[in-house]
Amino acid sequence: MKTLSLAARLISSAFARTGILIACVTALWCGPAVDLHAAELLVGAARTTITPDEPVALSGQFHTRVAKEVESPCTANVLVLESRDGDKSLETAIMVSCDLVVIREDVQSRIRTAVAAKLPEVDVQKLFVNATHTHTAPVMVEGKYVLPAEGVIQPAEYVDFLVEQVSGAVAEAWNGRKPAGVSWGLGQAVVAHNRRAVYANGSAAMYGKTNKPEFRGIEGYEDHDIDVLSFWDAEKKPFAMAVDVACPSQEVEGRRAVNADFWHETRELLRKRYGQQLDVLGWCGAAGDQSPHLMYNRAAETRMLKLRGLTRLEEIARRLDVAVEEANSAAQNDIRTDVKMVHLVRTLKLPVWMVTEAQNAAAQAEVDRLSKDPANQRRMNWQKKVTDRYKEQKEGDLYERQFHVIRLGDIAICTNPFELYTDYGVQIKARSKAVQTFVIQLTGEQSGTYLPTVRAVEGGSYSAIPPSCPVGPKGGQALVDQTVEAINSLWD
Repeated sequence: MKTLSLAARLISSAFARTGILIACVTALWCGPAVDLHAAELLVGAARTTITPDEPVALSGQFHTRVAKEVESPCTANVLVLESRDGDKSLETAIMVSCDLVVIREDVQSRIRTAVAAKLPEVDVQKLFVNATHTHTAPVMVEGKYVLPAEGVIQPAEYVDFLVEQVSGAVAEAWNGRKPAGVSWGLGQAVVAHNRRAVYANGSAAMYGKTNKPEFRGIEGYEDHDIDVLSFWDAEKKPFAMAVDVACPSQEVEGRRAVNADFWHETRELLRKRYGQQLDVLGWCGAAGDQSPHLMYNRAAETRMLKLRGLTRLEEIARRLDVAVEEANSAAQNDIRTDVKMVHLVRTLKLPVWMVTEAQNAAAQAEVDRLSKDPANQRRMNWQKKVTDRYKEQKEGDLYERQFHVIRLGDIAICTNPFELYTDYGVQIKARSKAVQTFVIQLTGEQSGTYLPTVRAVEGGSYSAIPPSCPVGPKGGQALVDQTVEAINSLWD
């Protein structure tokens, strides 16, 4: 008897409940030839540790922290997609999610070079790397912190280790790709909170106190959508999943141990639900002004944690697990096997935020003050970036970075390198012609700087001032426009 194709097996499972299984399956493999695989989807997935075996300095704070223990391992999770017409490859996408604070310096380009050596047939320009933004992952930049000369893995050594681990996982995923079905779904979970408090005088502050008389409200919109992209085998069992949450994973950001933050607990729950074979990519949506930290209601939330017997990380994971299951329980009724796939690689060209004379003077005063104590090196360098920009800037300067836009069936996936304020992500999703749009921030080279809105700049404070942001609101609107144009070109 002729073996059923993946498409036939997936569809037969869905139709079995309707009582018309035999007729439909017979039509699929006994009837006239139907080209169901004009854009057959091949999918591969893999995961690997990116946690070193020796003590390592942690990135994400202004002071030096050296981790001598691992609370939860940081991992890299890989997803490769290829659409094919018979023996002809039509399109590819290689997506890597890393439990890191950002993707520093030349890390992505080095991973591409290493992958090209292992897989010369692959177009490595179609590979991108994103960070989940855990603040308890290894440092990747030499000289950023004052580190001991011995007893700690140095940043350059760590990057060598990272590149080899990730490129190996990409090769494993590519070589293991197989026909698969894909679904997309939408859930909701309260994970992120806008982290900027606004006061009576019009000022704002990240993590500002909300229990004082001057407090007037929370600055911006909160995005609680959980976008879920799942890949299914012939038995309708998911083996890979990308979960997009508009929230950086920084609940335990101040600790002195390696910790993947809420993504570790989330992956554990999802594997408990769907099986240990499941690879889970964590995508951080537009969340420059969002985080998992509570801005108010702390007492009530703490009480509920005690009543449930959960830690805060476990509570976040519980909410995400429920949201993913709600999305998948419906989306598994619409698994596609012959989707259209197009992958654009383009360059964002954004106007830089021009530093004023007053801003330069203020930054220089801070450099002079902080330079008197070596312990302030990180903060001093942060301010010095502003004075350096002031010396070098010219009208018309552009901030240029690569970004990706993918059409996969009815959905769009788009990337950017910033901690992008949530309003910009909402604009992209609202203006996109896709049925569902996945926005992934902190992707690609030198990611991690904030991109604030007009109202945030008016309020001031960290994340909305020149030391935090090479690009300002004009650049933010340009990013939205260029991204939407690229997405909608795939539907026009």
